[in-house]
Amino acid sequence: MVRSEETKPQVRPASKPRGRPRSFDRETALEKALLAFWEHGYEATSVSDLTRVMDIGAPSLYAAFGDKRSLFEEVVREYGARYGSFGDRALAEEPTARAAVARTLREAAVEYTDPAHPYGCLVIHAAINCTTPEVEQSLRERRNANIAAFESRIRADIAAGELPPGTDAAALARHAGAMIQGMSQQARDGASQGELEALAEIAMAIWPRT
Repeated sequence: MVRSEETKPQVRPASKPRGRPRSFDRETALEKALLAFWEHGYEATSVSDLTRVMDIGAPSLYAAFGDKRSLFEEVVREYGARYGSFGDRALAEEPTARAAVARTLREAAVEYTDPAHPYGCLVIHAAINCTTPEVEQSLRERRNANIAAFESRIRADIAAGELPPGTDAAALARHAGAMIQGMSQQARDGASQGELEALAEIAMAIWPRT
């Protein structure tokens, strides 16, 4: 029996495919977040600021990086690997603590004034006015770890006779840390590479000699 037009099965129009979320390059987005935190600090950089500079929606940010604090922790690790590793390299490659600190200060003068990115050091400046204790503590621990690494190397040089036996290793290491932190702030305030290099030379003049 032939079906009438009314009884023929109706063919539904093909459903319109749902829009897919825009994909993004995770590495590029992370770099943009790094620069935002570096320029403005942790507290002053909001999630809406991050989604704007990273050019992604909040759901994509949370899915890819977690919350703001988790993203910042990854940013700090990335910063340490890409921009802040010159001190570790100097300690690993130079034969003495004096040479390692001198090289660190020289390279800080270059890195902190490079116009290709925000001036100064992210680890030093990102916790300014921070009201998140965990973030502030994490950055403080990183800064103190750098001073401790200098102190360890200085003590090794005292034992090896590279520095006088009466050298105050803790004070000398803290002096190096203070110089690095001060150079970072000076760079933020407009000091040039040459001005910071001159400061580094003066800083090394106080080092004791055997």
